[in-house]
Amino acid sequence: MTQQLVSNHEIESSISNNNNFIEANTQQVSLSHLKKECLIPVFAKDNENTIPHFEFIDAVRSEAQKLFPEGTVMMPNIRTSHMIKGRIPSAIGKPAKELLEHEKTLYYERMAFMVEIPHIHTHINNQKLNLTVGGVRSYSEQNLFSKKSIEKFKIFIGFKNMVCCNLCIATDGLKDDLRVSSIDELKSKSRELFLSYNQDAQIDTLRQMQDYCINQEQFAHLVGKMKLYHHLDKTQKQRLFELNTTDSQINTIIKNYVDDDNFGADSNGYITLWNLYNLFTDSSKSIYIDNFLSRNCNTYEFVNHLGKSLKNHEDNYFLHKNEIV
Repeated sequence: MTQQLVSNHEIESSISNNNNFIEANTQQVSLSHLKKECLIPVFAKDNENTIPHFEFIDAVRSEAQKLFPEGTVMMPNIRTSHMIKGRIPSAIGKPAKELLEHEKTLYYERMAFMVEIPHIHTHINNQKLNLTVGGVRSYSEQNLFSKKSIEKFKIFIGFKNMVCCNLCIATDGLKDDLRVSSIDELKSKSRELFLSYNQDAQIDTLRQMQDYCINQEQFAHLVGKMKLYHHLDKTQKQRLFELNTTDSQINTIIKNYVDDDNFGADSNGYITLWNLYNLFTDSSKSIYIDNFLSRNCNTYEFVNHLGKSLKNHEDNYFLHKNEIV
């Protein structure tokens, strides 16, 4: 298949409003908006540019195009939050309601994006998963009042469940604290991650989640222990799997266990680990841009942790001892 190139307008108009891989306090913007209508923050003491959001996106996408040239690499789906507003000098003192469009300035403190590579896909439980790359940037992690310094990014490669837009990210598919000083270095680190990621291993692990299920009593025990976990002292937590899921997420998981048409429990209260995993990843879409990748990855490790205990009949703090048979 030949690589297909399409215009920004065609792709941006094709991104569905329901294609939200993250939702919490974010809005969808176009790549052209970031390029043409947003300021580029600088380091205050030497006025050197930061790497702007659109260059970050272009760098990751271009590396994906090089590594997967045989098919279409889509335009990015971009979500932003924490808009920083300003105005041009000639508009100083003018009431905000009287500002003209050309007198306003803005940029986004936080930005997340994903790029689908749909010709590389798999199916699990009759649900299509597309290979996806992307990243996160938050200027809140930079000291913009200093001289130019190393800049921080997060990049990932994994799969997107096309039924619900949930991202499936494994540990080897995430660089959660990437520090670079140039676009070239950013491209190089992105390429390293994409090449080191074991796609087949993640697919096998995701498929194995279908082999195990828990009943309603086990689910109730699980969510109860998850809520209790956050109130344990540090010594107790050190002996347990590190869980990053918040109380708010747990409440969403409980609600969707009952209500979700795609991933909820069956009529007898049973739920597979695959469906449970998707309830977890769906709940992580309500997390702020800064943290949602690490929470998503923690979810992947946690559900696998449960699966290994069920497979090996091992005691597990989060599972009822008498029911691990």
